[in-house]
Amino acid sequence: MAPPPSLLLLLLGSPASLAFLLLSLFQGPAAVGAITFTFTNRCPDTVWPGILSGSGTPPLETTGFALSPGQSRSLYAPTGWSGRFWARSGCDFSPKSGGGGPSCATGDCGTNSPECHGAGATPPATLAEFTLDGDGGKDFYDVSLVDGYNLPMLVRPSAPDCPDTGCLVDLNDRCPAELRAGGAGGRACRSACEAFGKPEFCCNGAYGNPDTCHPSQYSQLFKSACPKSYSYAYDDATSTFTCNHTDYTITFCPLSDPNSGRSGKHGLRRPSHEQLEDDVWLASLKKTSSAGARTAAPWSAPQAFQATLAILVVTLLTAALNNPPFSLL
Repeated sequence: MAPPPSLLLLLLGSPASLAFLLLSLFQGPAAVGAITFTFTNRCPDTVWPGILSGSGTPPLETTGFALSPGQSRSLYAPTGWSGRFWARSGCDFSPKSGGGGPSCATGDCGTNSPECHGAGATPPATLAEFTLDGDGGKDFYDVSLVDGYNLPMLVRPSAPDCPDTGCLVDLNDRCPAELRAGGAGGRACRSACEAFGKPEFCCNGAYGNPDTCHPSQYSQLFKSACPKSYSYAYDDATSTFTCNHTDYTITFCPLSDPNSGRSGKHGLRRPSHEQLEDDVWLASLKKTSSAGARTAAPWSAPQAFQATLAILVVTLLTAALNNPPFSLL
């Protein structure tokens, strides 16, 4: 015999409440306040994003993976997570004779594996840094060139009123010879701190505070090319951004066409310097990217099945509530 409707209501709540509960169970971490980070590779070659979680925050489901040209992948981050992302390029993880040498031409994390296992990027590397649900419940994010530069990067929040940030140009083209890494090919651009190790460039010792550590000619070069990126340790005022709990897309080589083939310069279609500093241009890129994301990300088959199953279960339970003789058994 089916239980009385009043007992079903007491045990299960309203059909709407049950539907929400079922969908929450099906959708996993995305339904309980997690932030979604979506990584997109618009470079003409494969990149290997690296992930380093901050001290005291749980690691994400992976610490590194391969991302082919034109490919995207999403990861969930829990409330309060902090950490950094970067892209490795030119990687070869095959066993090395003698066990020496880096596995990646830039951004190597020293594990000889797609996974970084808690290791950070070897400079120079362009970094995206996040602290979720920080002061005032806001997310804090930036793109940093303090450890140098290897690839162009754009961070785009999903919330329309939150600013994009990043370094959109190929700084390797304008990197001074004394900062150039990777030999004559100039595959990355070092920071002045890494290149020279002097306290005035590293903002340490007597220069370890914002009153004594000032922009150098090298950090100013980075800043003029990428005005929204961190260029030296105390560049907070124009480089750190906040947003209220939203999802983020991190795009590598955002101005490239991933189908253009190998170019050796990341295939960049570089806008003028004036455009790079124009918030209107960044907003137009954000609008175009958002529209593309809406049309290119329909529900997957498993998500559609889960939602259909939830609706079916709720429909059966509603029938049981409204028709006492109806039995689920």
